[in-house]
Amino acid sequence: MKIAVPVTKENQIDGHFGHCESYGVFTISDKKEISEIKNVESPQGCGCKSDIASVLASDGVTIMLAGGIGGGAINLLNNSGIEVIRGCSGDATEVVKLYLKGLVEDSGSSCHQHEGHHDHGHSCSHN
Repeated sequence: MKIAVPVTKENQIDGHFGHCESYGVFTISDKKEISEIKNVESPQGCGCKSDIASVLASDGVTIMLAGGIGGGAINLLNNSGIEVIRGCSGDATEVVKLYLKGLVEDSGSSCHQHEGHHDHGHSCSHN
């Protein structure tokens, strides 16, 4: 299994999927442990207009742990076979570990444009 996370230079989950600097791609072993982490550079521009979904899917990614993400990007990722978990924040490696323990769930809310800006009232949803 591979999990992708939009990240900043400090390995924090980026609050906006389409503006992240890169994606951390976590390879998960059969023992549900992180066996490899690699960085995939983010294409410039809006996430829903880039080819990042197909790039990540061709690398074997099936889960995206995201902060704020719009409906267009979610649709592209879903159509590429990638499940999106919204509303995550914090250190990417720690959130992946929490997800592997079943402690992260989708927040149920997407980013919506409001007067040209995205609303970022997200937080990580834990059981």
